[in-house]
Formats: sequence, C-alpha cells, structure tokens
Amino acid sequence: MGVVLFTLSSCSSDDDEYEGNWIERSVFDGSARSGVSGFTIGNIGYMGTGYDGDDYLTSFWAYDMDGDYWSQKADFPGSARNAGVGFQINGTGYIGSGYDGLDELDDFYAYDPSSNTWTQIASTPASPRRSAIAFGINGYGYFGTGYDGDNDRKDFWKYDPSTDTWSEMVGFGGDKRRSATTFIINDLVYLGTGVSNGSYPDDFWVFDPSTETWTEKLPLDEEDDYSIARSNAVGFTINGYGYIACGTSGGTLTSVWQYDPSDDTWEDRTSLEGTSRQDPIAFSNGSRAVVGLGRTSSLYLDDIYELFPFDEYDDED
Repeated sequence: MGVVLFTLSSCSSDDDEYEGNWIERSVFDGSARSGVSGFTIGNIGYMGTGYDGDDYLTSFWAYDMDGDYWSQKADFPGSARNAGVGFQINGTGYIGSGYDGLDELDDFYAYDPSSNTWTQIASTPASPRRSAIAFGINGYGYFGTGYDGDNDRKDFWKYDPSTDTWSEMVGFGGDKRRSATTFIINDLVYLGTGVSNGSYPDDFWVFDPSTETWTEKLPLDEEDDYSIARSNAVGFTINGYGYIACGTSGGTLTSVWQYDPSDDTWEDRTSLEGTSRQDPIAFSNGSRAVVGLGRTSSLYLDDIYELFPFDEYDDED
C-alpha cells in the first residue's frame, strides 16, 4: 500500500475566506491507484479496477461511510483496466468500458452487493472507449462521451436492465469530450467539464430523465472569477448542491466549486486539504461525500477526505 507522507499542494493561504472543511478518513487498504470505476449504494461506496503506475487492476473494494472502513470484495471479472465508468440502478452496480493498456473496451458487468457476485451483461453497441461518463437514474443507465482511440465522442446510450439491451439516444447538443463529470440533484443530471483537442469545454448541461432531454445552462466561465473548467475531476452531491473537485487544468488541482441549481450559479469552497490530484473517486449518498485516490504526475494516492461544505475551515483537522 502506498501511503502519502507529504503534501504537494494544499489549500491556498486565503482558503479561510471560503466556507467548507475537509476531514481525512480511513486510508484505502489496497494499492494506491487512479482511474478507478465505482458507484454508491446506500452508505457504501464501491470501487475497483484502475492503474497503480505499474499494472492495470481488477481488485474491487467497498468503503463504509458510517463505519469509516474498507473491505475487499470479489474481483472485477473483466480484463484489468482503468478509465472505465460505474453507475448503479436500483441497488445493483455496473462497471464497464475503459482501457487495458492496449485497447479501448466496450464490455460491461453487473455487481450484486447482497451476494458479492458479478454477472456479465450486454456490451455497449457504442464504439469501445475510455474516459466516458455514466449515470443511473429512474431505473435506467446512461453512458456517453469519452475517447474511442481516434476521436473524442458526444454520443449517448441508454441501458435497460429489464431486457439487458442498449439503445442510442439523440439530443445532446454539447461539445465532444473525454474525462467529464456529472452529479445528480433532485432527479436531474448535470454534466460539464472535460477536455477535447487540448481545450477544456466550458458548456454545462442538465439532463431530465422524465423527458430524456438536455438543456444548456450558463457556461462555466460565465463569471470572470469562475475557474471551473478542467478535466479528470469528480462530481458529487451534498444536500441539494452539486460539487466539482480536483482534476487537471495546466496542472493537478485541489480546488472545489459548489453549484446551486436554484439560480444556476457557482461558489468556491475550501480546496481539498491534501495532495492535488486528477482521476480521483468520489462516493456520495446525497447527504455526505468523500473524495480520494487518484494521482499527481507519477505519484499514486490512497488517501480519502470527507467534505463538510458549510463548516468553518479548520487547518488543524
């Protein structure tokens, strides 16, 4: 296990101007890694696969947010990979796509937490790809964007677990991208960030699953003091607000931005009180969230932190 013994980048000197506090939680029991895939079911975050700097991985783990501990689960049965996606539908988790060091992938697998078992499901008819996004909502899974080895993508696909089938969707008017982020607030899915052709798209979108339509929101550079555009970040939700954290934009980041859907605005929150990182994982049950793992350059990380977005910043935690 690679334990982080020092900090490369932490909160800036004026972080006490911002709301929010981070508390370090139990370090990950497995090998430090980035580009993992995961999902949250109840108060348990599940994640696996990834890359540790030497090997692509299949090990799979659960983090108990209430008990603050990790436990190892049945290995992911597909080929070792990183940069895949994860989502959950009605208490079943799904992981698929990604990159195995040679090729982009299109296979998917379902995980049953009650039996700790995996089942292969239908591969997506989309082109094999890595660094896509996926989410589960209203009984369906959705998968799109990413990089197929030649081009960045913007297509979207819908998975129906009752028939084990995928169908192509239309209507997303955003830019092509890979390594974007999403979060869900009040049964609406928000999508933004990412990178394409060396630039960071600043468009921001909301998906309504009841009508399966996308609506563009204000761009991520709408205000001069916003600095939200980035790639390889994480998105999550806490008590009706959305968050985008860490990632890379001219270097790895610790910064955190909070989104208020009531007025389509962003505010900065206290930066992650740990090493700057890209390709981390976030677990959120809607009222709590933790962020961890990932990498800074060739340093792979195994620490995790919980965000309390409206607490006073305390550098002694």
